[in-house]
Amino acid sequence: MSGAGSDIGTTDSGEGVRTLTAADIATASGGELRGDPTVRVGAVAPLHRAGGTDVTFLATSRYAPLLAERSPGVLLVTPALAMTPGTPRSVVVVDKPLEALLGILPRLYHAPRGPSGIHTTARLGRGVSLGRDVAIGPYVVLDDGVTVGDGTRIDAHVVVGAGVSIGASCHLFPSVTLYSGSQLGSRVIAHAGVRIGGDGYGYVFGNGAHQKIPHVGRCIINDDVEIGANTTIDRGSIDDTVVGAGTKIDNLVQIGHNVRIGTLCLIMSQVGISGSTRVGDGCILAGQVGVGGHVEIGDGARIGGQAGVFGDVPAGETWSGYPARPHRESLRASAALFKLAGMMKRLERLLAERE
Repeated sequence: MSGAGSDIGTTDSGEGVRTLTAADIATASGGELRGDPTVRVGAVAPLHRAGGTDVTFLATSRYAPLLAERSPGVLLVTPALAMTPGTPRSVVVVDKPLEALLGILPRLYHAPRGPSGIHTTARLGRGVSLGRDVAIGPYVVLDDGVTVGDGTRIDAHVVVGAGVSIGASCHLFPSVTLYSGSQLGSRVIAHAGVRIGGDGYGYVFGNGAHQKIPHVGRCIINDDVEIGANTTIDRGSIDDTVVGAGTKIDNLVQIGHNVRIGTLCLIMSQVGISGSTRVGDGCILAGQVGVGGHVEIGDGARIGGQAGVFGDVPAGETWSGYPARPHRESLRASAALFKLAGMMKRLERLLAERE
């Protein structure tokens, strides 16, 4: 561990730039400092363009040749790659360099926060309850009976339906819409264009037409959920749609009515989850996964990109392919399919020779 002790702090230079010393970075990351502890950096940069005032990282040997071309201020590096040729001004050896950045980035970059208060163009209904230090941006609409927790920020053009509850320290980016019947926990982040609590896609056929099923369930988003831009999460029909605490949802995801998603899940771009599906705790759904209705995905399951899930997935298993199946089985099926073209050509040659 580094013996160059210093309080973990961030210094503003005369120009207002936030900087850290190599000693600060070693302390924050719990790493071993090698080199000048007084080297000061003010930004994080990828290895291919890192300069003398940047902190960067090297975690895999694939990128090791890039270090010979650069002279970063501080290099976070794994023990296995610590002797990689290069000329960094200072080195901090840590087991997981990328994770070490989690303690460094907030000290170099602070997200701007506007002043609290209500913009003059905002419209608040009857019985709206606002906590302390709340910021309401331009043209925001809060309908009757909305409650907003302490420290929450609501950006321009957000529309919140009647009776919606929003917890503390949330951030709703511009043009988010929360329909009536929605409930957000604390520290929820909803990026631009998110739509929460709209009616699901539910119809029955009768009297020669598709009759809409009224949706009277809620849409409940628990604490520490982050929702990417232009994602839509439907309210329940007669049950609730629920997203568990700590789950992170990417951009352009569609979650249908009555879906229940567990805690600490990762749901990536363009995933579609049909109604009444159950997703367990700690699941990962990679990009463009499609999940049929009334399916159960067990705790800790992983679904590979572009998989089509039409049946239940046992807990802890990794499935992929279309239709989705256990990953090894999917790989074997794909390999067999790729061989088919060659087999057909050989068969055609044999038939031609017989003729």
